[in-house]
Amino acid sequence: MEKKRITITDIAKELKISASTVSRALRNNSSLKKETIELVKSLAKKLNYQPNMLALNLLQNKSNTIAIVVPEITSHFFSTAITAIQDVFNLTNYSVIIFLSDESYNKEIDIMNKLARIQIDGVLVSPAWKTKDFSHFKSLQNMNIPIVVFDRDCDGFDADKVVVDDYYGAYQAVEHLIKAGCKRIAYIGGPKNIFTNKHRLNGYLDALKNNNIQVDNEYIQFASGYSIKDGIKPTKKILCQEKTPDAIFAINDSIAISAMRTAEKMMFKIPEDISIIGFDDEPHSSYFRPSLSTVRQPVYDIGMLSARILLNRLTCAYSIDDFRHEVFKPELVIRNSSK
Repeated sequence: MEKKRITITDIAKELKISASTVSRALRNNSSLKKETIELVKSLAKKLNYQPNMLALNLLQNKSNTIAIVVPEITSHFFSTAITAIQDVFNLTNYSVIIFLSDESYNKEIDIMNKLARIQIDGVLVSPAWKTKDFSHFKSLQNMNIPIVVFDRDCDGFDADKVVVDDYYGAYQAVEHLIKAGCKRIAYIGGPKNIFTNKHRLNGYLDALKNNNIQVDNEYIQFASGYSIKDGIKPTKKILCQEKTPDAIFAINDSIAISAMRTAEKMMFKIPEDISIIGFDDEPHSSYFRPSLSTVRQPVYDIGMLSARILLNRLTCAYSIDDFRHEVFKPELVIRNSSK
């Protein structure tokens, strides 16, 4: 037989007092006698009474819940960022729910509509790469629901943002390759409309131009996604050029590892024939042979700062236009895949 959930009414009937008295006793209301409060709390503990948080939240017009909306959860970046966010909110009365957009703009819109209906208190979001219009984010803001954007910027959408200086990271990687003697440096980017990719491409281009190396458009290719599988086709295009490059800078570590394996199958030696650098510093990158040179992002710090900014929005009074834009500097990590 299914056990009945104990309510305030059940406690009131047992003690022959009103439900409102029970409610006040559970909240330590000073208008009640100490003996009454102790009696109510003792019975509540005995009956294993648990308050109905949904009902309490409806009365307070808040859910005490924040949402994390990310494109995926399996990568080191997002799993680490989510861990940092949870570490911050675990010290508060807020609960955390996670939604996956699966890189889908339409799914992201559906998620935002759902969050509006359940009276979510705040949102941390890394937009899907197909997202070009941010009106679904603005709709939440118009309902006084604060949004913090992290990792992927939303150019033209005003909100609190925590990102990495992708331009700086790419520039440092390419300049390192140039200083190591590389002259024909290729670039494998991701989906073109993400501002993260645009910043990394601009860092690559400016590093070449500022070092008097002519840009060869044949050396610039774009992957359809971010997985190892997505890197095979653009790598083959680059390595089948009449004049093969002596280095590849990839948009992330998965694409870089794909480039390494594809190059090795095509009988290129790494780094003797071709140097390869990725971006992200996934945990497995140092265990490949050769170990992968890459650009390390302070992922945990990004997640933690994003959470703290949102928490401040929820607990302190801010001007609606007083948005923060925090930018972390990534770090170049040189291993054995580059000269």
